[in-house]
Formats: sequence, structure tokens, C-alpha cells
Amino acid sequence: MAQQEVQNGGSEKVAAEVTFTAVKPQLFVEAPKATEAVQFYKAAFGAVETSRATQTKRKAEQELPHIISSQLQLAGTTILVSDLADDSALVKTECSGFPLVLETESVEAAISKAVAAGAVAEGEIVEGDGLYAGAERVGKVKDPYGFVWVISSGAEKSGAGVEA
Repeated sequence: MAQQEVQNGGSEKVAAEVTFTAVKPQLFVEAPKATEAVQFYKAAFGAVETSRATQTKRKAEQELPHIISSQLQLAGTTILVSDLADDSALVKTECSGFPLVLETESVEAAISKAVAAGAVAEGEIVEGDGLYAGAERVGKVKDPYGFVWVISSGAEKSGAGVEA
């Protein structure tokens, strides 16, 4: 019972304070497309690859090493892109998670760049109040790997935000 209380936050006994230093969304793509996905995110969104872990043991038919994980910097955030291994317990379902939100000054240019790199625009650009955290304009694209990216602008300009 004590273990269950700890898991549910009910116990007063905490061994040490825990501080998190980052949240890193991880995108799993069908193997062996992680290298291709990294190139797409660089071309479409200007991501910068900062590190890569590869599996050196590879099958004879593979030309490149299998990516275990590639770390990208995108708009001040770290994103991990990984091949979904055939024997993985994880099951990738198309867009099973949450949309990834990017903020920019030019929604049209960002969507055009993503589409030129291989994404598909989803619907029209929407304007008005009540959009993603006060954004004035919002558009969506789906990348070639099934992930939905929301592209928004205007949240900073409109003065919208969280008040203390």
C-alpha cells in the first residue's frame, strides 16, 4: 500500500527533491526513416541536429547505420527523432500523440516551406480570438511521418499570455 501511495503522490515521505531540467518530445518514425525525417525537419523547419546515436551493428542490406536517436534543436526546444525498431514494445500509430506547435511571424511562409519539403497542408489558415494560447493566426501541416504541426503567429504581439 505504501508503494501505491508514493506512486499516487499520497505519501509525505520523499527521499529527495527532484528537479527536471528539460522536456524532450520524442518522435518515433517507421524504421529506417529517421535519417530521412531528420533531413525533412531541417529543410521544413530549420531544425539543427546537435547529436546522433547510431547502432553500429547493421544488416548487410542497410546502407547506413540504424539511428537510435537524433537530437534536434528547434525554436529553443530539443526534439528526439528515432527509428521505431521492429522488436520495440512501442507501437506507432499515425499522429497518436499531441500536435507540435511552432510559433512564427509568417504562418504562410512557414507552411509553404514545410509543404515544399514534403508536408501536406491541413485545412485553411484560421484567424481570430481563442486560438492556441491567444495566437491570431493558425495553420496546420502533417509531415511525411504522420505528425501534425500547428503553425501559429501573433501570440506575442496581441499581448495574450498567462497573467500572474
